[in-house]
Amino acid sequence: MTSAAGPIDRRTLLRLSGGAAVAGGAFAAGLTTVPAHADTDQGRPKRQFRAMWISSVVNIDWPSAPALSVEEQREEFIAWLDLARGLNLNAVICQIRPAADAFWPSPHEPWSQYLTGNQGEDPGYDPLAFQLSEARKRNLEFHAWFNPYRVSMQDDPDQLVADHPARVHPDWVFGYGGKLYYNPGIPQVREFVQEAMLDAVARYDIDGVHFDDYFYPYPVEDQDYPDADTFAEHGADFDDIADWRRNNIDLLIQEMGSQIHRIKPWVKFGVSPFGIWRNASSDPLGSQTAGTESYTAISADTRKWVTEGWLDYINPQIYWELGLEVADYAALVPWWADVVADTDVALYIGQAAYKSTSGAFTDPDELANHLTFNRDHPEVDGDVWFSAKDVGEDADGAISSVVSRHYSRPALIPVIEHLGGRAPQAPVAMHARRISGGTQIVWGHRGAVTPASYAIWRLDGRRLPTTADLADANFLLATVRASGARPERWLDTTAVPGRDYTYVVTAYDRLGHESEMSRALYG
Repeated sequence: MTSAAGPIDRRTLLRLSGGAAVAGGAFAAGLTTVPAHADTDQGRPKRQFRAMWISSVVNIDWPSAPALSVEEQREEFIAWLDLARGLNLNAVICQIRPAADAFWPSPHEPWSQYLTGNQGEDPGYDPLAFQLSEARKRNLEFHAWFNPYRVSMQDDPDQLVADHPARVHPDWVFGYGGKLYYNPGIPQVREFVQEAMLDAVARYDIDGVHFDDYFYPYPVEDQDYPDADTFAEHGADFDDIADWRRNNIDLLIQEMGSQIHRIKPWVKFGVSPFGIWRNASSDPLGSQTAGTESYTAISADTRKWVTEGWLDYINPQIYWELGLEVADYAALVPWWADVVADTDVALYIGQAAYKSTSGAFTDPDELANHLTFNRDHPEVDGDVWFSAKDVGEDADGAISSVVSRHYSRPALIPVIEHLGGRAPQAPVAMHARRISGGTQIVWGHRGAVTPASYAIWRLDGRRLPTTADLADANFLLATVRASGARPERWLDTTAVPGRDYTYVVTAYDRLGHESEMSRALYG
């Protein structure tokens, strides 16, 4: 996934993350103000996955340039996270292996050139550990984004570091379309790339593993993949090379999901494929579209991955507008909703914020209208935005429109039940006390399940809260990561002096299972 827009200026980014006005629109600083009570509100859902991609390949988002100092890199990343929190997002998807390289000290692959400008050069800190730590502070889920087979954005192996696996094993690699790729048809390659990615899963406390839409390369006109010899050696069970290629990717997906859950059963495995599996003209099970098909173009049988249950979530890139004849958003969302129905696979929609930046979306409300359309399809559990700099750009106020119409309240992460976990006991409410700067809420926890996070709910006046008050996000004031302190404390800086409020706290395990509410606190 790439965007045509240029990098956002670092100073602008730092300013935006502080809640200031955004080019083309403004993010209101008072979004935490609690509205009047309403019945369960589709516009303020209690649970919704809301994420943005933070892309590192060719320095699209972060780092915005390959020669920033460590301090500049840290400031820039924190600014992206603060922007995410300011927009009421609850997750980030961060690219940590863009091209057979690493944003952590990997024993298998070199440091990424996008950190320092030189492949293999130690950046002087552990970026992945830093990213995770900062995401945790802001209670953002962290999904580690890997590209399985891309080796380099250029096609000269000699430009790779001398000990790069692609140079140690030149037979593992082919050039195609001006880039280098690991050959998905070689079993040792499939084993190696999994081992390289699983190193991060084993060593870091990530919440999810994420692939995008790059498996076999997208076709280049008049070029075929140079894998005929590989097929002759490894494709004996297949009469057709296209079926063999799809099986190679099927094996990667099936094996990777199994390995992730063997190591850490709670880590989510998701893929963000190209938005069209097959057109109905090619397969009666396909969508009413006429665009490129992932099934044939990149050997990705994405529908099968869902129906076989090899994924925890699917995040199709439905990067087209409502009413577009060749690939209508209004045709693709219902199609994907039908695919995930009666499965254990969650559905999040990939949204093209970059098309507002580039001008491809001419209606400033196009993206907000997408989320309105999604409401009629309860299988849709959220959205992911490509990419961070386009979210920050807020061209023509497109993201401001999304926030005002759909993200005016925080939201909890949806639960994927088959991953296990269980709810903690209700927090032990201690007191709500007016202090300088706001109302301080203090609570503790008990029981065998240590909470990973909490939600603070605020109602106007003094009243006895009910579970109906927690059915949507109208009274959801904030979500916070458990600090481990005994007791926990949080300051409501938006409390209006002289006004009475009722507070309750709920606790969550790392997968989002919710406790019963605490007793009410009045302050």
